Amino acid sequence: MIQPQLLHFLRELETNNNRDWFEKNKSEFKKLDARFKEFAHNMMLDLNEHDVIEKLKTYRIYRDIRFSKDKTPFKVHRSANWIRSGETRRGGYYLRVKPGQTVIGVGFFAPEKEDLLRVRKEIALDASDLKVFIHAPDFKSCWGNFQGDTLKTAPRNFDKNHPEIDLLRYKSYYFLRSFSDEEVLSDNFSQIINNSFKLARPYLDLMSDILTTDLNGESLL
Repeated sequence: MIQPQLLHFLRELETNNNRDWFEKNKSEFKKLDARFKEFAHNMMLDLNEHDVIEKLKTYRIYRDIRFSKDKTPFKVHRSANWIRSGETRRGGYYLRVKPGQTVIGVGFFAPEKEDLLRVRKEIALDASDLKVFIHAPDFKSCWGNFQGDTLKTAPRNFDKNHPEIDLLRYKSYYFLRSFSDEEVLSDNFSQIINNSFKLARPYLDLMSDILTTDLNGESLL
């Protein structure tokens, strides 16, 4: 489970986001980070019961500030990404633990230009399968609506009056689910995450089918 000490540390780090403070508390961070990585590893084991995970990535706490106006050196959250295995399993699962702002995510964030175009072409041709799935009551109550930025008008070479223009305008196709600190610290938080990801697995499979076939349904692999 996620330790309350981790949330406390992250709150303190947000207030004291400097190298001196971090160095003084680095030993505590290492212990808490080891527990977080253990949690992420156990989540991978759970995910592998209903999906095939190729890789777990836990992100560094150090920020890349080379091209940023914000020069604070540390991230004030811990995050992990579980990447699905193989060319036919696209997409992945994401967790960000941050006091008051913990989220899990699933789907396709800032996809490659070619992938984004392929998804839009599929939506323009026939969005019925996608709409049935994302509007299913169980899925919608868990994950809500697509997140992220949208274009102000139609994508290039798409009709601005297309009946699915609202879907076509998305720049990414992912979902987020938020949690309170109380939920994060609960004994069943990992189970809630796993059940949420399991519910989203068919969405990833549907999008994987789209991204690995052409408009005629022929394999691109």
